[in-house]
Amino acid sequence: MATARNPRVRPYVLTGGRTRTRFPLLVETLVSVPDYDPQLSATLLPESQAVYEYASRRMSVAELSSCVGIPLGVTRVLLSDLASRDKVLIHPTGHAYRHNLQFLERIRDGLRALSV
Repeated sequence: MATARNPRVRPYVLTGGRTRTRFPLLVETLVSVPDYDPQLSATLLPESQAVYEYASRRMSVAELSSCVGIPLGVTRVLLSDLASRDKVLIHPTGHAYRHNLQFLERIRDGLRALSV
């Protein structure tokens, strides 16, 4: 599902000139659509619609950007817009738990178990 918009449309047009997001969206951040709404999807602009459709399968911001075929920065802004409307769920990353020693130890132990 690629976007239908003319490739000459500049990325800043798609985001209204915005480059910052309301939420921390790292390339590895997982996103998903908790309650898919086909009526909402039909009302979105092609790029936002593609982001929404692909996010119905849990995937990272980087994967989503690649699948949709739009720049990572644009993908982040569109995801942030959808998340601010509670249409996309942003899953916490390991970065969110950087001060939680117990959680970091669980990650370490899990990685060690994979290498055995």
